[in-house]
Amino acid sequence: MPINIPLKDIKFVLLDMDGTLLDLYFDDYFWGHLVPEKYAEKHNITFGAAKEFLYETYKSHERTLNWCDIDFWSKELNLDIPALKEQIRHLIEVHPHVIDFLRMLKRHKKKIFLVTNAHYKTVNIKFKKIQIGKYFDSVLCSFDVGYPKEFVEFWYKAEKLLRFDKEKTLFIDDTEDVLRTAKEYGIRYLLFKARANSKLEPKKSNKFITINDFRELRYEGI
Repeated sequence: MPINIPLKDIKFVLLDMDGTLLDLYFDDYFWGHLVPEKYAEKHNITFGAAKEFLYETYKSHERTLNWCDIDFWSKELNLDIPALKEQIRHLIEVHPHVIDFLRMLKRHKKKIFLVTNAHYKTVNIKFKKIQIGKYFDSVLCSFDVGYPKEFVEFWYKAEKLLRFDKEKTLFIDDTEDVLRTAKEYGIRYLLFKARANSKLEPKKSNKFITINDFRELRYEGI
């Protein structure tokens, strides 16, 4: 079903990167296959043993800045994480209809901000491949703020840095915990991007208005 967006009432659009604008398949493959494979080779253990160890290690850093800090993971795992990302950069892809959405926002003179937990080195690698950086008025990484987006402190600082009006802001993300915190902070318009990884079934949300694809959006007042 089409989702109506009151675009005339929205001046600021905040967008997550991985899973929302970009296909999460790259990240899922990277952390779920390539890193375990290289870790297994380095330590002469089986792929299964490496994967089990890494998943426990990943889990211990969830909801922290370490989670997306590729410099941290390079040291922690003794692997060159940025170099490994470059090896499979051909897998970095934009979700369908994202560019059309960004162009539409620019035509209507909306302020567009990328707000991401991703490390700025990861953002740079992805922007070099997909060339969407030109659509954003600013990019804000959680490392610039000192908190991941799951924490309300992120949003207090983000508002000061980006100078958006939360009553006139649309925020789109593929993580419910992040949207829940943004709602708690008071951002008025929220959308859940359900199809994060193009090779997996869409996630479900009973709490937020949901889209699988940006072409499902309809714009009121334009």
